[in-house]
Amino acid sequence: MFRRLLPREVCFFTYFEQHAKLAIEACEAFRALTAGEVNSQDQATLIKELEHQADDLTHRCIEELNKTFITPIDRVDIHQLIKRLDDVVDAVDASASRLTLYELTEIREEAVQLAEVLVKAVAEIEVALKRLRHIGDVNSIKKSLILVHQYENEGDVILRAALARLFKEEESRPVLVIKWK
Repeated sequence: MFRRLLPREVCFFTYFEQHAKLAIEACEAFRALTAGEVNSQDQATLIKELEHQADDLTHRCIEELNKTFITPIDRVDIHQLIKRLDDVVDAVDASASRLTLYELTEIREEAVQLAEVLVKAVAEIEVALKRLRHIGDVNSIKKSLILVHQYENEGDVILRAALARLFKEEESRPVLVIKWK
């Protein structure tokens, strides 16, 4: 009976790191899709498979969290972190699905740039997550998070420029504007 109360060897950091790898794979696949390096339908299918793997990993992590009495960091933080990682892969999957659903064959340059920034940001998130395992190195984690924030700002600039160019150049093609927006 007391065995159920004792801490078990569940390593949530491993879940985070595995999820980050899936996120990187999905983001790199999306970058290849936007760059026109691959068949869009095949790539969207690959991204969907990665999204399912990420969902499974998220569910397993949450199940373990619900069974674990003592956690290395706050259980709310574990839950939020794994869910946010899953949100990244979900968003990449949604974007890839829309590209194929809307039959957007001519990819705008800003989409390629955003995908490249996304790959860099997720790679830096993976670095931060690996450092989280050794929480004593807070400064290096902060450096990674600052870089992620800079990538986010870079993405915001690209998005604003993309929207401005879209409305300026494609005002006579409202359906295309709706698809890209």
